Amino acid sequence: MYGKCFLKMTTGFSSNSCRFADYFVICGLDTESGLEPDELSGENFEQSPLRRTFKSKVLAHYPENVEWSPFDQDAVGMLCMPKGLAFRTQADTREPQFHSFIITREDGSRTYGFALTFYEEVTSKQICSAMQTLYHMHNAEQYDILHTPTTPRCPEDQRHLHPHPLNPHPQHTLLPTPSISRLQRFNSYDISRDTLYVSKCICLIAPMAFPQACRKVLQQLHQAVSSPQPPPLPLESYVYNILYEVPLPPAGRSLKFSGVYGPVVCQRPSTAELPLFDFPISQVFELLGVENVLQLFTCALLEIQILLYSQHYQRLMTVAESITALMFPFQWQHVYVPILPASLLHFLDAPVPYLMGLHSNGEGDRTKLELPQEANLCFVDIDNHFIELPEDLPLFPNKLEFIQEISEVLLAFGVSPEGNPLHSQGQAKHWGFRSTDMVTDRRNGNLASSPLNSYLLRENETIARLQALVKRTGVSLEKQYGSASLSNKDLKVQCDEEELKMHQLNIQVREVFANRFTQMFADYEVFVIQPSQDKESWFSNRDQMQNFDKASFLSDQPEPYLPFLSRFLETQMFASFIDSKILCHDDEDKEHTLRVFDSRVDKIRMLNVRTPTLRTSMYQTCTNIDEKAIEMRVVKIDHTALHPHLLDMKIGQGRYEHGFFPRLQSDVLSTGPVSNKWAKRSAPAQWRRKDRQKQHAEHLYLDNDQREKYIQEARNLGTTIRQPKLSNLSPSVIAQTNWKFVEGLLKECRNKTKRMLVEKMGREAVELGHGEVSITGVEENTLIASLCDLLERIWSHGLQVKQGKSALWSHLLHYQESKEKTDAAPAGLGPPERRKSDAGAALPPLKVSLIRDMRHIQNIGEIKTDVGKARAWVRLSMEKKLLSRHLKKLLSDHELTKKLYKRYAFLRCDDEKEQFLYHLLSFNAVDYFCFTNVFTTIMIPYHVLVIPSKKLGGSMFTANPWVCVSGELAETGVLQIPKHTQEITFECQNLGKLTTVQMGHDNSGLYAKWLVEYVMVRNEITGHAYKFPCGRWLGKGVDDGSLERVLVGELVTPNSENEDRMCRTPPMQQSPGMMRRFVTISPNKLNTGQIQEGVGEAINGIVKHFHKPEKERGSLTLLLCGEYGLVWALDQVFQHGFKSPRLFKNVFIWDFLEKSQVYFESAEQREVTPDENWQTRVCHFCQFMRAINSTSRNIGKDGKFQMLVCLGARDHLLHHWIALLADCPITVQMYEDTALIKDRSLVNSLIRVLQTLQEFNITLEASLVKGIGI
Repeated sequence: MYGKCFLKMTTGFSSNSCRFADYFVICGLDTESGLEPDELSGENFEQSPLRRTFKSKVLAHYPENVEWSPFDQDAVGMLCMPKGLAFRTQADTREPQFHSFIITREDGSRTYGFALTFYEEVTSKQICSAMQTLYHMHNAEQYDILHTPTTPRCPEDQRHLHPHPLNPHPQHTLLPTPSISRLQRFNSYDISRDTLYVSKCICLIAPMAFPQACRKVLQQLHQAVSSPQPPPLPLESYVYNILYEVPLPPAGRSLKFSGVYGPVVCQRPSTAELPLFDFPISQVFELLGVENVLQLFTCALLEIQILLYSQHYQRLMTVAESITALMFPFQWQHVYVPILPASLLHFLDAPVPYLMGLHSNGEGDRTKLELPQEANLCFVDIDNHFIELPEDLPLFPNKLEFIQEISEVLLAFGVSPEGNPLHSQGQAKHWGFRSTDMVTDRRNGNLASSPLNSYLLRENETIARLQALVKRTGVSLEKQYGSASLSNKDLKVQCDEEELKMHQLNIQVREVFANRFTQMFADYEVFVIQPSQDKESWFSNRDQMQNFDKASFLSDQPEPYLPFLSRFLETQMFASFIDSKILCHDDEDKEHTLRVFDSRVDKIRMLNVRTPTLRTSMYQTCTNIDEKAIEMRVVKIDHTALHPHLLDMKIGQGRYEHGFFPRLQSDVLSTGPVSNKWAKRSAPAQWRRKDRQKQHAEHLYLDNDQREKYIQEARNLGTTIRQPKLSNLSPSVIAQTNWKFVEGLLKECRNKTKRMLVEKMGREAVELGHGEVSITGVEENTLIASLCDLLERIWSHGLQVKQGKSALWSHLLHYQESKEKTDAAPAGLGPPERRKSDAGAALPPLKVSLIRDMRHIQNIGEIKTDVGKARAWVRLSMEKKLLSRHLKKLLSDHELTKKLYKRYAFLRCDDEKEQFLYHLLSFNAVDYFCFTNVFTTIMIPYHVLVIPSKKLGGSMFTANPWVCVSGELAETGVLQIPKHTQEITFECQNLGKLTTVQMGHDNSGLYAKWLVEYVMVRNEITGHAYKFPCGRWLGKGVDDGSLERVLVGELVTPNSENEDRMCRTPPMQQSPGMMRRFVTISPNKLNTGQIQEGVGEAINGIVKHFHKPEKERGSLTLLLCGEYGLVWALDQVFQHGFKSPRLFKNVFIWDFLEKSQVYFESAEQREVTPDENWQTRVCHFCQFMRAINSTSRNIGKDGKFQMLVCLGARDHLLHHWIALLADCPITVQMYEDTALIKDRSLVNSLIRVLQTLQEFNITLEASLVKGIGI
């Protein structure tokens, strides 16, 4: 049955192997080549020789090679002994250590390794004497150092002293003679007195991860050589058995085989269960606590760089594997190296998302760790129960309820939810925070307030909650296995209790995590965009394709989920998940994880038929946990492998020396049995056939190579480099890797800029048929945050020396410093660079200055950290459309770039850099308000300039003018303007996008008449200038007698005379409507058709406004009172056919309305009341007219008309008033017969159009209705 299987495995499993293990490996000291120091592992030579690392070699591996999994000598050697050889003497502890590791090939497939490292006595005289020589040399050097007179007494001496056989109390010698004690400390190997031990490692390389079973096999093999009695059979028999006679258990089955001293059981989940996972998750929660695990999990889901740090290789592996397993159904798509060999440290420079584990030697403090980039790093100090998070990490949805649910599961198994690092040694370092860390932490700009307090507070809240939970559930934290123990005590379990308990806990925790995703993405299929074209063309355009309707999906989500979800939908793992969904049409095709996930989702949807329109954030706990399957598998073993037996070996072979693990006889281990013995021994044929189908179902990832290629390509889209190759690290290999990084960064930049443009231009592009409009504030923030992250990664690639947490800000500071030195002599300053603004000479243009923009950011007190400052600077530059230009300027200082960056850095690859700046240039095509909308509380200087008409001399004007500026966030209050200059600059809290300017004067002096063309207001930080057109008089007895007006403004777009501005699209609000065209064709009189069109467009604009999500709506004031807004449209209605009086007297619509009011109020009208409705309408109309007329503001007749229309729109009364006025006798007197207001059918259609406003809740800006009490 297990004959020659050529099965393609699911991602994660690399081989066609049906064998439990592919290779057995021995690593250690090669006595032939002697002691070679391991320079790559970066250990320094001040260390005593026993503490240095030396190169280890792969001494033997059996068999030589298997076709489906070629032996990778470099990788195996590095990962079996990541720090090389270690030496010990009899005075040191020499406990065997087990760890597992993973080898990820460049195509993403994986092989697992399981290694047991133990110590053996060194028998080679040469090695012992070499060590002795090293010690003599070392001591001589130390002696020289010690006898230089300047040596200060070092308090660290106590720390490093090892108790020594000759000197059991080293502290006593320390006091009188420091130098002797120093020597004492280093002089810890004496060939005549000490026994030297060296590390050796035995290892299994396997296609699937069964760490528990492999640990047992290796421990029993080691026990066989270290116990006084020889094992029953030669070691070769056991190794042969595990390599050739033990199969992988089929899906959903369990398997038992024999180790040297006892049985080993392993089992595999069926195709309907969560994928295989055999590491103890409980250990992760014990080491880190639920709160930290959840934060780490969130970082992993958002593809933030993650660095795990621990003294124990197995902990690094357990945490990494657990976090990636809990992501089900998503898969980590980027560099994944849970144990980073010391010689590959330069990989921390990788400007891509990664999940890596770094071994700490236990002495070094976190602060000594030089990490190339920390702007977006999640650093996890596993041994000290401590995690450092990047700024602005969004909360995982329903975080508190989620923590509670996980905690309940842990408590049921006697695991403390707040973690129990005591369990995992060292009480002193419980919080991982020592007072020294606090100081350094503050220096790193990590936390503005005391890090300790906020950290402990945050932790304490969780802890307090957990303790309350413990009380409530009545569970004691002492180990207890109430619910977790076997449901039926009589069942004979074939594996030990502990292991079963581990499996049950794993299943429960993993189900709770999986349930979060099934709830969150219960209706994800609805939003998958199926490609319209065939697979081939879909692939060639994959970069440009949207595969998921993100905007619609997000609009269905509860508000608190958005910060997390909007970022998660941008990740590579989500894109790959949706890709595989698109590629798998039917269930047969589906990848295992996708099939399991979809079946879960179907279940949930049957249980609660949730209407997609209902945005519910109800937390639903996990109900479908089934541990029975595992229990049944370990009670009734499905399959027992062949027992180890004597092999065909020559007499005398297979003997070995006690205490030493020998090289084995390669001839007997090089090939397996000719016929498959286990195929005959297993179960009946149909069972085998069924199993084979099951295995196919689980492992057939994609049967034809074509689709395999697709998925692989889809994966590679996001990341050109998936995995570091663990091979000889010649400079050329490193250079090539860096080159791949550079290409990857460029590609990522191209995709990001494109995605942001499509999102942002959505609104404008809709008319051009480029897809649906929509980008919410949350989404814009997400995209900009990911752009900032990309810039940080680019700027930290190939840095010479790291300073501060943000590489970009650090570069900007260097630039600022060098420029300020050169600018100190003002004589050399050329004319300042200026930006043209289309207000002509109206506003003096702002100087374009990178340094000035930096200073703006440095002046904002609210931003405390370097990362925060860099992000704010990027936002400001985006809003000013200067990002590309600023960065070009920054990089034009070649000397500085050379000083800060290594030759291979992205910023020193000229072509790529040019392309990168070009991509950023495309952002200039759209308007961003990503600075103004985020920093809402900062103080901003504004510049106001009033432009009086050139025709009539404004110079004679004698009154005192004032303005009041309003924006979406606030308004300024009245500001006096000096009448001679008519401009002021003032500072106030961020007003947001500007909407209106109220302006007027106090009517004093002889000539209090003022004709104003327009008013300009500019935000002096972002450079956004708004133009508020007026074109009317302010003064008594002129125009409509108004002393104040409310002007509505729009953003002015700078003329693109600079060659480096790309073409601009018009600002978002106006698509140049029909009206603009009519007005330009016939400026004087519009005909009734055009007027109807105008009203229609104005109403349409308001309806569209309310159909947008709240965060995206523009200014309603503009739609009401702006150019071609509702007020203008109704003005046209009333102007049509209005009789103009003979002589020079001007008559306004307001005059007509006042006459109508008088008519309605007149007494005889009271007698003839047609009906009640009519009466209430009249009553309303008159009430509003009176209120407006009695206001203390001097707003003039047109201002009053504007106010009436706005109030009528707000209270949904306009259509009633039109009906009233159409029937009013005053209309007959004041309008021609052809007037629109007299045409019954036109009036009715006008009323119908105005009725559409009834469903909207119109809120008016304060400036429009000031002084009205209704």
